[in-house]
Amino acid sequence: MIAPDLAALEAEVTTCRRCPRLVAWREEVAVTKRAAFADQTYWGRPIPGFGDPAARVLILGLAPAAHGANRTGRVFTGDRSGDFLFAALHRTGFANQPTSVSRDDGLALTDAWITAAVRCAPPANKPTPLERDTCLPWSVAELDHVEHVRVCVCLGQFAWDAALRLRTALGHVPPRPKPRFGHGTVWYDDAGGERDPGFSLLGTYHPSQQNTFTGVLTEVMLDDVLRTARELAGLPAHA
Repeated sequence: MIAPDLAALEAEVTTCRRCPRLVAWREEVAVTKRAAFADQTYWGRPIPGFGDPAARVLILGLAPAAHGANRTGRVFTGDRSGDFLFAALHRTGFANQPTSVSRDDGLALTDAWITAAVRCAPPANKPTPLERDTCLPWSVAELDHVEHVRVCVCLGQFAWDAALRLRTALGHVPPRPKPRFGHGTVWYDDAGGERDPGFSLLGTYHPSQQNTFTGVLTEVMLDDVLRTARELAGLPAHA
């Protein structure tokens, strides 16, 4: 049964225990903690989506960080990947501030909704295909409420594959051949010469430290992708 509103859906998401491996890991991390956060109470539960319910842009990540969202309770909040992402969202007009440190820090998004393909922190940051597919109904339920999405910004290959599965779960025909992920790659279904009403996909490298510290993904690169997302979604350019 679909929750009647996003608040009710969030309550359902945050009590999910469908994946035993993920439940055990997220709760173990919440007890053992990282030394730098030893005085904090970890969230230790699944992470719901966050943002503007009228969003035209969906930003899809991989999974919560063990000491980031699994600690703070909000997607991409409290870790280096989130620091990089929210700064870019601020520069491109999607966020009211460039930082995100807690659920109550005043951050608000406009025209963007952020979520993850897998809602619980996975060991080694590597969810299994089964865990990804088990989480898929939560994304479907979110988009039943966040219903104006026109483009999905996929943070990495895992999110790209999850977005394609999400489109299929929402009733769109799976594309053949499968579109290939790439940074800056745009895909939309134009079968039959008419653009499919489902959301387009826009790829970017994930804003992980592995990518941002090595220059694989730079601020300019991510800003360009987010500006492209604005254009694809029919949003005005941000100065």
